[in-house]
Formats: sequence, structure tokens, C-alpha cells
Amino acid sequence: MEKEILFATNNAHKLEEVRAILGDGYRLVTLREKGVTEEIPEEQPTIEGNALQKARYVHARTGADCFADDTGLEVAALGGAPGVRSARYATDGHDFEANVRLLLHNLEGVADRRARFRTVIALILDGEEHTFEGIVNGTITEAPCGVGGFGYDPVFVPDGYGESFAQMSAEAKNAISHRGVAVRRFAEFMKGNRKD
Repeated sequence: MEKEILFATNNAHKLEEVRAILGDGYRLVTLREKGVTEEIPEEQPTIEGNALQKARYVHARTGADCFADDTGLEVAALGGAPGVRSARYATDGHDFEANVRLLLHNLEGVADRRARFRTVIALILDGEEHTFEGIVNGTITEAPCGVGGFGYDPVFVPDGYGESFAQMSAEAKNAISHRGVAVRRFAEFMKGNRKD
């Protein structure tokens, strides 16, 4: 019997990615299927805080076992910015071209271009909260490279690789990405907690 779990996202790309990693035995339910159509609040000062806030909000509305994620790009020379504000770095909307332009502008002439992507998944299962983290370290390029992916992918080169996330295939990126690591940790936990 499939275990039903609600994923607090309306991002179809994320949904498919998580579904593929979780594998059989789970039915991922969307916010729309549960009648949650409003914007989910993200008002916390940390990535963990946002993931937990989203999961708690959805759990309070639906009572369902659920999980949410939040991701940020943390740049060493910028004191960890854009961090929790990664999606709204340049504007209040999710204008990633503007975000990338601002990031590159803020790093002009900066030699230290170390950065990391960090994802936190917050799970509420049987009323208990759990978090799972995924990190990938890398550097910020001088200019965008590649057309794949989304967000900051064109300017992020993971350590040990010679191309940006936007130049990699989806499979290659998911094998090493922050979200991929966090989802695999989440999936292992879920598989260890099956009660059937």
C-alpha cells in the first residue's frame, strides 16, 4: 500500500525530482490536491526556519504528514548572502536574471568566489518534526555559463567539476546537488519508517 505524503510545493520540477528519488511505495500529494491555494509564508531569518514554517503551516491547514524545503546560495565573500533571500535578492519577485546580475555585480573584483548551495527539508511525520540538509560547495563564475537548470545554476560551478550546474545534464546535477543530497537523506529516513 502506498504511503501518502504532502509536499508543500507547487513546483512541478521539484515534485518530479523528489518522486524519482523516493521511488515506489509513496504517493506524493500536491498542495492543490489538498485545497491549499494561498501563498505559503516564508518569513524566517534562516533556511531551516523557512522550511519548518512552510511545513508547519501546511500541517496546520491539512493535518497531513507533509514536508517542505527551502534552499539558499551562500557566498563566503558576501557574509553568506544572498542566503535565505536567494529568490528575492534583487527584487521581491522571483527574477533570477536580476538576482544573478546583482550577485555578479557585488562580486566584481573579488578574488574569493567560494560559495555553497544549501537545502533543508523539514518533515512532519506522525506529529514529529525532522530536518534533512544537503550542501554542495563550489565557486561563482565571472559570467553566466550554460542554459540548463534555473536560478543561480549558470554561475555556480561545484567543486571538482569544470562546468556550471546550468551546463550539466539534469541527471548529473541531481546526483551531486544540494537538493539531491537532502532528498536522498529524507528518502532513507522515510524508507526506515515504513509501517507496513
